[in-house]
Amino acid sequence: MAHRMSRVSSLEQHIAMASKRERHTSVVFPQNDVQNREEGLGVCGMALVVLSYILCALTFPFSLFLTLKVVKEYERAVILRLGRTLTVGTKGPGLLFVLPWIDSIDKVDLRTVTFDVPPQEILTRDSVTVSVDAVVYFRISNPIISITNVANPRVSTQLLAATTLRNILGTKTLQEILTDRENISHLMQTHLDEGSDPWGVKVERVEIKDVRLPTNMQRSMAAEAEATREAHAKIIAAEGEKKASRSLKEAADIINESPIALQLRYFQTLTHISAEKNSTIVFPIPIEFLKLMRTRGSHSTTSGF
Repeated sequence: MAHRMSRVSSLEQHIAMASKRERHTSVVFPQNDVQNREEGLGVCGMALVVLSYILCALTFPFSLFLTLKVVKEYERAVILRLGRTLTVGTKGPGLLFVLPWIDSIDKVDLRTVTFDVPPQEILTRDSVTVSVDAVVYFRISNPIISITNVANPRVSTQLLAATTLRNILGTKTLQEILTDRENISHLMQTHLDEGSDPWGVKVERVEIKDVRLPTNMQRSMAAEAEATREAHAKIIAAEGEKKASRSLKEAADIINESPIALQLRYFQTLTHISAEKNSTIVFPIPIEFLKLMRTRGSHSTTSGF
């Protein structure tokens, strides 16, 4: 009876351990990393591990060519023993010992990687077709997740970046795309970071490179910009003439107060003309003389009648 109770208790413990392993089939592993993973290998797995150690000892030092691996400073190693992750963390950099035939090692590069998002034909919110491309900077933040949760993190991030670019720019107008690139890049980075976090990928930066418009749209915008510039130029010229007329009116009022001032202005003009060494000679005629000639002409016409 006691033997049966011990078998039942061991069976319950085994079921509890199995359910615990099922709850941790995702990236979150148990805390007792090495011991629990070793126990999860089973009897056959443990036998293969022991056999591998024995073969390494028997073939020493030739086995060192298969058991020693070098991990560079910018790399981390994820070791799978009989298809299961060996530890919660990663190993490296430095020299690692792996068991031949039962351990497989995957090296993950932690350096920042860049890629270009191909030009995407996008219909903006105001029904304008534009072609937009971008560049994305990302790195691997969790090597284990990048190995166990996604087959190719780089390709997956590229496809997600292209889709995110189309979705975000589809909600913007052409004016917003041309003038608000910084906020659009930040919004795209946030969406990419949230989408790629389950893959162990950290998106560091997103930049929009170029926005290409159709030829007809470019001509229309150029004509509109030219018309706007001409309108501003005419407004500025009109304002200048208005201010100049006011200044001339004030100068005329000042000259009208002193009749000799007009004669002095004539002499000043002659001085400027002579300084330029022109062959043209100008004889200023006072306006009073012209008025006198006109008055005499009118008197003679009146006397003739």
